[in-house]
Amino acid sequence: MVGILIVAHSEQLASGVKEFADQATHGQVPIVAIGGAIDGSLGINAEAIRDGLHRIASDDGVLVLVDFTSAALSVEAVLEDEPAMRVVISNAPLVEGAYLAAVEASVGATLEETAAAALRARDLMKVHPEHRQRFR
Repeated sequence: MVGILIVAHSEQLASGVKEFADQATHGQVPIVAIGGAIDGSLGINAEAIRDGLHRIASDDGVLVLVDFTSAALSVEAVLEDEPAMRVVISNAPLVEGAYLAAVEASVGATLEETAAAALRARDLMKVHPEHRQRFR
């Protein structure tokens, strides 16, 4: 099964997204949350990313969802030393992408299908145009 790695600058943010995706799939999908710097402040910990990738690595691959570009760059740097891993770093929104990816992975989708599901989150309409507040 495809694993999902959530990488955010905040441990609470990453853990919250993981909790949401876990509940949506009843814990069927391997999901690891990595967030914050070594000292617990906001930041990214490359060694934690490496450890997280190893914890959920499988032949089916790992989809990585990130909060900001610097998180994606940190994942890319870690992957330079891990050439054999099948990993896709998604450009999907973090929360919605994690949800859709987890649901897709839970039904046995491939890494490519799971990544495509996450990207579809970019097109979700959250607020209908007729219901937007207008400010003057």
